[in-house]
Amino acid sequence: MIDLRQIQNAAERIHGKVHRTPLFSSSALGDHTRLRLHLKCENFQKTGSFKPRGALNKVLSLSEAERARGLITVSAGNHAQAVAWAARQVGAPCAVVMPTDAPRSKLDAVRGYGATTILHPDRATLFDRLEQERTARGATFIHPFDDPVVLAGAGTAGLEIVEDFPEIQALVVPVGGGGLLCGVACALKAIRPKARLIAVELEAGPGLKPALEAGKPVPVSRPADTLADGMTPPFVGAIPLEAAREFVDEIVTVTEDEIVEAMKLLLTRAKLYVEGSGAAATAALLAGKVRLPENARTVAIVSGGNVDLSRLCAAVAGEDREDAAVGGRARAGRPR
Repeated sequence: MIDLRQIQNAAERIHGKVHRTPLFSSSALGDHTRLRLHLKCENFQKTGSFKPRGALNKVLSLSEAERARGLITVSAGNHAQAVAWAARQVGAPCAVVMPTDAPRSKLDAVRGYGATTILHPDRATLFDRLEQERTARGATFIHPFDDPVVLAGAGTAGLEIVEDFPEIQALVVPVGGGGLLCGVACALKAIRPKARLIAVELEAGPGLKPALEAGKPVPVSRPADTLADGMTPPFVGAIPLEAAREFVDEIVTVTEDEIVEAMKLLLTRAKLYVEGSGAAATAALLAGKVRLPENARTVAIVSGGNVDLSRLCAAVAGEDREDAAVGGRARAGRPR
């Protein structure tokens, strides 16, 4: 696992090169959840998610020879953007294996940072394609969620949370491959061991709980059409699994509808443009999936904001049409 000093070293290494993201209170959402709710807004980070923290920490730790051979990674989007951005900071060539159905905005951003994209149709075998490309190119692999240097970088978000909100009692974190969970868990529990840590997974494709039950990472079938594409890696990493076994107090799941509702409320009440993965932690709280004492001092990590505008508008508009239809049917059934 990752010790606190590794996270502190990462914070020093990336200081001034990434943003220290804000921790906003939200009275509107707090009233809804009956919590003293704060949002850690990683959607304001470089490239629009928490991922540059770990990617840059890793890239800056590499030798000149490793950078010169080029970098390669695999990602549905946010880590892809982060590695492409980090590679550009040091002038290293970069290639990224991405699913064919990755969001268009994320594909465009990766290419905009100068990286080569390699599209692969099967999410379950993305890492197999990655290994083929890595071997052929001789490139240095930047793992999205199972490299201790990357995870220490992700942990800097947890370090900032505790520094800005030392009275924290609960932290809610979305889980895909587990990199964010692992990093912030190691930071949180090292400094505030009594604070509760709640992991949030997709109901349609949980990976952490099955891995904990199996005692090892296991392949996961996850929906390709979810708005929370950042939570759809094919498995949870081995290092995050160890951290979860040690530090996670509770695992809950959220549905697609709950994520969409949270995205809508974050947009309208908190004025935050957030992707599905970024809304998942808030969704768990709004849906009552997490049981905490009233007024508990709670932080939900908003892990990213990279969502296609058309998809967000369609999701919210679809929900509004459904609400209107339900209301219309109810009014139609009333006596006049």
